[in-house]
Amino acid sequence: MSKKRLIWLTEAEVASLVDINDAMAALRVGLAEEAEGRAKTVDKALGVWPGGAMHALGSLSPGLNYAGFKTWVHTDRGATAIFSLFDTRDGQLLAVLEAATLGQIRTSAISGLAADMLAAPDAAEMALVGTGAQALTQAAAVAAVRPLRRLRIHSPTAEKRAAFVERARRAFSFEVVDCGSLAEAVEGAPIVTLITRASTPFLDADLLAPGTLLIAAGAILPANAECLPNVLARSTRVVVDSLGNARRNSRELREHFGEGPEGWEAVRTLGSLLGGDAPRPAGGDITLFKPMGTGLSDLSVAIMAYERATEQGIGMTIDQPTRVPPRWRSMMATA
Repeated sequence: MSKKRLIWLTEAEVASLVDINDAMAALRVGLAEEAEGRAKTVDKALGVWPGGAMHALGSLSPGLNYAGFKTWVHTDRGATAIFSLFDTRDGQLLAVLEAATLGQIRTSAISGLAADMLAAPDAAEMALVGTGAQALTQAAAVAAVRPLRRLRIHSPTAEKRAAFVERARRAFSFEVVDCGSLAEAVEGAPIVTLITRASTPFLDADLLAPGTLLIAAGAILPANAECLPNVLARSTRVVVDSLGNARRNSRELREHFGEGPEGWEAVRTLGSLLGGDAPRPAGGDITLFKPMGTGLSDLSVAIMAYERATEQGIGMTIDQPTRVPPRWRSMMATA
């Protein structure tokens, strides 16, 4: 078996190879493969301790000849993530990608794809709740698929919110509004995105207009929640990126649909909508999209980055792993 070129891609190289718009196209391919039974996500493995958590997301697409794992550790003092990409035909390791940027790209792109499939075609206004590291690209992904004229922004800390509003005004050509209250931000907005780490639910369904697309992109750990129960009660359709991860880790959805599989029969995946389910019921109320993070999203973006890197000769070449026999030491005989 001939050894393939093994490359290491830095965060900057990943960002140069795939942008959010590209990633939406990559996700369409990956999710379509999944909907047709040719690709699969391995449910997240999660370990937690005070002040930190470790995660592993696996995925495979044998039809495209790839499989991979994203692994990362998140702590109060920082985090590091890598993606390992393998060839399913011979098991060789093809690339190691620094994966913080990759994760941000696919997290935003999955929201953009959901907005493209689930939001009203003429939706021109968006509410963004949360101003952390993922917030700006969440708005960018929606702006890539809908003709936004206004972005309303809310987070509880006025100074941080004002600083973010200035960043957003520099990034976008449409109007950006600093909203001092949650109600002001979401009132009448056809698209509402939540991207927080809230541990106490804060969004009341009474604040949302009929027909709203709610992208609840934060609260991906079992202890966290953004939506009050009445949001789920009003939701005409609930869509997730990964049913397994949602059942395992979404507090909001688990409390609403229960622990057993029978309660989840109405929940759809984004991939199934690509496969032909009607994406937006006529006359429906709230459509809730809950992205929990799926290994197939990471894999889809990693494949695009790797193939472009290979075509362009980008990346640091490192040696393929070479097996060597293990060593051992025997107990010394004593007289």
